[in-house]
Amino acid sequence: MSQPHVVIIGGGFGGLAAARALAHSPTRVTLIDRANHHLFQPLLYQVATAGLAPSDIAEPLRSILARQANAEVRLAEVVGVDLAARTVQLDDGASLIYDKLVVAAGSRTSWFGHDEWEPVAPGLKTLGDALEIRRRVLLAFERAEWTTDAAERGRLLTFVVVGGGPTGVEVAGALQEVARSTLRRDFRHLDPTATRVILVEAAGGVLNHMHRELQDAARRQLESLGVTVWTGRRVQEITEGRIVIDGEELRPGAIIWAAGVRPSPLAAALGAPLDRGGRVIVEPDTSLPGHPEVFVVGDMAAWSHGLERPLAGVAPVALAMGQHAAACILADLAGAARAPLRYLDKGSMATIGFNRAVVEVRRLRFSGFIAWLAWVFVHLMTLVGHRNRVVVFIKWAWAWWTADRSSRLLWDSSRAATAPSQVTEK
Repeated sequence: MSQPHVVIIGGGFGGLAAARALAHSPTRVTLIDRANHHLFQPLLYQVATAGLAPSDIAEPLRSILARQANAEVRLAEVVGVDLAARTVQLDDGASLIYDKLVVAAGSRTSWFGHDEWEPVAPGLKTLGDALEIRRRVLLAFERAEWTTDAAERGRLLTFVVVGGGPTGVEVAGALQEVARSTLRRDFRHLDPTATRVILVEAAGGVLNHMHRELQDAARRQLESLGVTVWTGRRVQEITEGRIVIDGEELRPGAIIWAAGVRPSPLAAALGAPLDRGGRVIVEPDTSLPGHPEVFVVGDMAAWSHGLERPLAGVAPVALAMGQHAAACILADLAGAARAPLRYLDKGSMATIGFNRAVVEVRRLRFSGFIAWLAWVFVHLMTLVGHRNRVVVFIKWAWAWWTADRSSRLLWDSSRAATAPSQVTEK
């Protein structure tokens, strides 16, 4: 009898956790992803702000699973799932038959119905996004260096970050820190400390998922860096080099969108009930309603059994869901009953720059340097690959001591197809 075939869609936190948890099982695992690497998204903003190189936070999926004999990786994009036939359709025309399916296709940036804003206000979900943001920011400084127009220089040195969640807060803080500490030594004809970073949030405060005490602490730390925080203000229009916020028009050097996410289109294609955010409402064991052989995990899943609100779309939740889906598959193989997911909330944290962060773990709340050390430890331990942990630790230690960020390389997206050597980083 052939081994059951487990197909996993997505090599993010949830999908990779499921694949690794099945390492010693009597199954055949196929992991499908349109990228050939696992990306540590919580540190993507550091690539965008020149703190880390892409290879520091990404690891090839084949390398991660190289020693897992029952697993293989397929580079492809899933374009459809036939639940009745138990098949997955790929963009290359191939079709895979599965016995168990784990859908962990993640999420995309959401511009809240204004997809036309994407080219002029890039989001931050992929390495390509991070490199493009870094290119726009560094290019603004380069152009400001040589303009003789004071007004134009001020415009180029103004950056708008839309969204006061963890990504927006971390990007805004890092941008201001880069300008004040790193780039001030690089230029002869401008003062990078004159950089103006504006963080815009429609709600009443930043980091609204955290306790009010930490929201206020995060705002104070941002402002201590020089970030201008606008809360309770909405973006009305974005065009090339222009943004309108509650009737006020700005023409910044770069606009960065960190305001929202939406699930992968596969969520709607599964034909299951969706929540208001478009996520699949899953059973207590993370399975798809009516299809116990299919599991939906990570950012695509809305799991709220016994909770006031669904579990957040963050890495620890995705990891727990992926591991639980694998546990349910193992229980089925053993003829045992499945257990419902029981998630132990590990809290939340965000960094605002070196020595600045906020941490909330249940009723424990703290900010500042100790919070930053906790943030450093957690992220180093969660990174995939020993090499990445060592490299990131060394770079962070060097940057903390010298204020130097080693990845200040301009990436020209228009030449990427013809000059790949120009975008390669070691």
